[in-house]
Amino acid sequence: MEHPINILERYWNFTEFRFNQEAIINAVIDNEDTFVLLPTGGGKSLCFQIPALAKKGICIVISPLIALMKDQVQALNNKGIKAMAITSGISYSQLDTLLDNCIYGNYKFLYLSPERLQQELVQDRIKQMPVNLIAVDEAHCISQWGSDFRPAYRNISLLRQIHPGVNVVALTASAKPEVVEDIIKELDFIQPKIFKQSFARPNLAYMVFHENDKYYRLETILKKYTAPSIIYVRNRKLTLEISSFLKSKNISSTYYHGGLSNIEKDTNMTAWSQNQKQVMVATNAFGMGIDKPDVKTVIHFNLPESIESYFQEAGRVGRNGEKAFAVILKNNSDAILVKKQFLSLLPTVDFVKQVYRKLCNYFQISYGEGEYLTFDFEFNTFCKTYSFNATLCYNTLLLLDRNSIITLSKQFKNKVTTQFIISNAALFNYLETHQDFNIIVKSILRMYGGIFDHVTKIDLIKISKKASVSESKLVYTLQQLESDEIITLNLAKTDAQITFIEPREDDKTINRIASTVEQQNKLKQNQVSAMLDYIENDSVCKSMQLLTYFGEKDVKPCGSCSVCINSKKSVVPQNTNSIKKRIIELLENGEQSSRNMISTLNCKESDLKIVLKLLLEHNIITITPTNTYKLSHL
Repeated sequence: MEHPINILERYWNFTEFRFNQEAIINAVIDNEDTFVLLPTGGGKSLCFQIPALAKKGICIVISPLIALMKDQVQALNNKGIKAMAITSGISYSQLDTLLDNCIYGNYKFLYLSPERLQQELVQDRIKQMPVNLIAVDEAHCISQWGSDFRPAYRNISLLRQIHPGVNVVALTASAKPEVVEDIIKELDFIQPKIFKQSFARPNLAYMVFHENDKYYRLETILKKYTAPSIIYVRNRKLTLEISSFLKSKNISSTYYHGGLSNIEKDTNMTAWSQNQKQVMVATNAFGMGIDKPDVKTVIHFNLPESIESYFQEAGRVGRNGEKAFAVILKNNSDAILVKKQFLSLLPTVDFVKQVYRKLCNYFQISYGEGEYLTFDFEFNTFCKTYSFNATLCYNTLLLLDRNSIITLSKQFKNKVTTQFIISNAALFNYLETHQDFNIIVKSILRMYGGIFDHVTKIDLIKISKKASVSESKLVYTLQQLESDEIITLNLAKTDAQITFIEPREDDKTINRIASTVEQQNKLKQNQVSAMLDYIENDSVCKSMQLLTYFGEKDVKPCGSCSVCINSKKSVVPQNTNSIKKRIIELLENGEQSSRNMISTLNCKESDLKIVLKLLLEHNIITITPTNTYKLSHL
């Protein structure tokens, strides 16, 4: 067996592993069931990719993220490593062929969604594969207490029945202690090797600033720190607005959201990653596979929905080990907005049933049919057709996706159908006077043989590549051909694809997930509450609050966050001992929030914060995961 360090050097051009990576890799190679909790940017993928390359056979990788699967497969293929991802939109015959290739084609990696694993054909073919490792990425999805619970993850244990002698490695970047226990239980681990890296980032300063004018503070921060930055915002419209504002202040900027075409995404991403643009303004669609080490600041212009998502997005800063900043800008309206966005628009079970029925009707799916049918989907048109609130409807589609009723794939593309409506001879006479269209028309004719006989769906990206023209030039040419009555043209835009995972059974389908919907709504409420507590608690070190949330013990103030910096400027109150004694007496009766203490003790808020910090530093009191305080010995 080849040594892991040789594999690392040959394929990744590194000569040493990061902290804990080698120990994890050796445990996996030794056929141990292994749990890996590494923060964002900790190099989780290598922890299963290198062991799989060291062993004979193929590694099955389960992941819920189609974009991440495609990114990893592309990266492996670019290194000359045979890898394949089976996602939605693949016909049964294509699936059959691809799985046969995995058996006989010396593939090293097969990426699957947990939903694909439920197909009998997939299970039968996996039985025939020489599987050397089972990797479960985003493993927190297996837990009902996890931030992105997907019931289909509970069925991954099928792989253990198919290949009982193959070990499993579970990987995640965010899991509270109860989630870790759930993962180990659900994957049937016996005496697993557990690797947890602390979530502490000593080089990262967590800042929360109350700002009435967020735009001015953005400008100030980005002009002070001119290194690469990411600004996270709530919606697509804000990506454009803020990017335009920054440009008006001579700060180079680009933007990224789920509605951009793949070409636009790649162009904007390249400009930022190669430091042609200082700032990337983005929705949370931006982030998967981002490994830019020199990001100086990550700024949240709007509040994230949970500590988990915030920690993951903030973790994209300072990966080179240099001083970096994770900043949240808040004002008085943010709490109202985050509750409106993430709580008031949580779909009820009845609304989920309504959307599901309308979705089936929209695509004319008959009762008992529809399994693994894929459709291009224009979300706004669907909402307008049935007068649905767009945000509530979108949240419902995401919920149906997480619960394996559908797969929602966000992608912007042009859906084009056309037919030539003049004779072949007349067409070539036309081209004699329109030489500019010659190469485009001939490319289309060679790619689509029956285009004179019937309406044909065409692929703009493939045509533009073949004709060596831009997509915009191609669209202009098609529109001109239509105007000159050479072709018929239907140029529609779609921003997503939907694949139905289950046959249509209307209410019966949704009743099966009703309890999960209600439980996940409750979890979302708790997560939003924890996020609001984090931004409002200015008495405890921000790093301590985050580390405590993820279950770490004996954490110390970081000395560099917004709370720690402000406390250094504070004057210790003269009545410190009196306040200290009254706090301890109050906590002897049970946990208390800082707000309750202020009203009960009748002292200044600033004085209370200073004394609480002193008590925490001396380990007399501790902060709980719900941001209340208790005596350390209780």
